[in-house]
Amino acid sequence: MAFDYKKEFKEFYLPASKPEIVTVPKMNFVAVHGSGDPNKEDGEYKRAIGMLYAISFTIKMSKKGVHRIEGYFDYVVPPLEGFWWQDGVEGIDYAHKESFNWISAIRLPDFVTKDDFDWAVAEATSKKKQDFSKVEFMTLEEGLCVQCLHVGPYDDEPATVAMMYEYMEEQGYALDITDKRLHHEIYLSDARKVAPEKLRTVIRHPIKLKEG
Repeated sequence: MAFDYKKEFKEFYLPASKPEIVTVPKMNFVAVHGSGDPNKEDGEYKRAIGMLYAISFTIKMSKKGVHRIEGYFDYVVPPLEGFWWQDGVEGIDYAHKESFNWISAIRLPDFVTKDDFDWAVAEATSKKKQDFSKVEFMTLEEGLCVQCLHVGPYDDEPATVAMMYEYMEEQGYALDITDKRLHHEIYLSDARKVAPEKLRTVIRHPIKLKEG
């Protein structure tokens, strides 16, 4: 049976619908940086997602080709993730999606090296006759965070975030969003197939102990 990150690491992918504190270890991702409204048809965000899945599945299906990845085991491609921010805005302003900056990402198994990643980019470029120059190998260690499962439309996330902040402060923590530690979402549902009220999204924010 293929290794499923969501099932094997439930603490990171399947949290409760009430806030909790978690320490997130270092992970590698295939990632694309961009900006603009993610809902725009044929926009930069949707093109980025296509690139992420192309590289992710090239790596997953390498088992059927000549390129052998040391330590490879069969796995389910992890869910799509997103890191979001807006210049000059504290938190997220959902009313102005056109000003979003984002990093769209999919986790890579630990056995994937930078060389394996570079091979996958070259392989996908050759087979799909497409430019993958925006795709990058990203390593991130989020560390201490507050997270919660949000069920419902993305635009309703502020209510869940408010609940997270209340819990965070009760536990003696303060928000620690910086240009390196960002608002993070993990998409457990396919928005093309699931009704907005049933969408399941992990929301994660970086925190630190309160001073004093």
